[in-house]
Amino acid sequence: MPNSATTSLNCSDLLEAIAARTFKVGIIGLGYVGIPLALAAARVGFDVLGFDVDATRVKELNKGRTAIKHIPDEGIAEAIGQKRFAASDDFDRLSEPDCLLICVPTPLNRYREPDLSFVVGTANAIASRLRKGQLIVLESTTYPGTTDEVIRPILEEGGLRSGSDFYLAFSPEREDPGNADYGTAVIPKVVGGDGEDALALATALYGSIVVSTVPVSSTRAAEAVKLTENIFRSVNIALVNELKVVYSAMGIDIWEIVEAAKTKPFGFMPFYPGPGLGGHCVPIDPFYLSWKAREFDIRTHFIELAGEINSAMPRLVVDRLAEALDRRKQRGLNGARILLIGAAYKKNVDDMRESPSLRLIEMIEGRGATVDYHDPHIPVLPMTREHAALCGRRSVELAPEAVSSYDAVLIATDHDAVDYRALVEAAGLVVDTRNACARAGAVSNKVVKA
Repeated sequence: MPNSATTSLNCSDLLEAIAARTFKVGIIGLGYVGIPLALAAARVGFDVLGFDVDATRVKELNKGRTAIKHIPDEGIAEAIGQKRFAASDDFDRLSEPDCLLICVPTPLNRYREPDLSFVVGTANAIASRLRKGQLIVLESTTYPGTTDEVIRPILEEGGLRSGSDFYLAFSPEREDPGNADYGTAVIPKVVGGDGEDALALATALYGSIVVSTVPVSSTRAAEAVKLTENIFRSVNIALVNELKVVYSAMGIDIWEIVEAAKTKPFGFMPFYPGPGLGGHCVPIDPFYLSWKAREFDIRTHFIELAGEINSAMPRLVVDRLAEALDRRKQRGLNGARILLIGAAYKKNVDDMRESPSLRLIEMIEGRGATVDYHDPHIPVLPMTREHAALCGRRSVELAPEAVSSYDAVLIATDHDAVDYRALVEAAGLVVDTRNACARAGAVSNKVVKA
């Protein structure tokens, strides 16, 4: 049953509490999204209670430490020292905060269908402890209708009603891990509410934490905004990946073309090719809309085609690697020793989610080669659902004599900490999927772009 012991507040009371910073913020999911949001809220004077099912993570956070390298421990320690932040794995405390911001994963299952198990589990945990006057906001990326069709019915099972007893909203996370220019506080927040009061409360709360808010007409509209942002990226990355294949056959360098094209001051936005999509958003989110569109008997042609092109990139990279070895009188990949540079899905972070590097390793080894990897941010490969067999592998050093012992070096992630000039000098063959060598001025006939 809902916890009604705490005195409920109406919308105007809650708005006053937000302005006075007596409004307690709860955040569920202390990862790449939840921690930055918690710190941003603490910095502007809110007391924040964070929740996570990982007891070890909670313990480390309460000591002022996080395993996420691009989030400085100093910020967490400062918030704890000021008594503005604490972490807990005790979900019976969910009734304590005045709001609960849900920042849990929304992956795909093996059939590329939405996996809402984390969202549903969280909603059920809240429902049994929900009290009057609480604001509940879903931040996890999902298909339009999730907040209305999935979250609200669960929360209302105990008898409380959205809009009269509690408030419900959706505000999509917009984190870009490792981006030093755009942290949480300087990224505008899109907000959609289940009713006017919910929208007013969510807008006031986020407006106190980030630079500005963008209210939209409904939770469905807010859910659609996030999908649109990531579909835009997916489709344009697929386009430039396809152009890479076409231009390569013509002997044209796609990187040169994009650099020249982006000098046009209007009508063009640069996107860059790569070895495949990674991260928590772009490879996943478009398929949430594809799945939902089938309910309306609509096929999302662009989204599905982009997915096919981007998913094909790892295989193309492996083929290019094999061809490059063939040209150097090797026997292709069979029996070759390959050094892969970069396990993270993007540069300068320790984020492994959906990283194409894992698929590259499996595909290369599936063709008879052995693969070592180097990543200054990931000393050991973590457990992942799709690539469990790779768990526990350790990053190797980049000593010149070690590099020279490999048949080829494959650059999958262009971390800034790698000395690409020294890498090219030591290696016999470098296959570069990120144009890292050229950008570092390491021009050599030993470098093959893929």
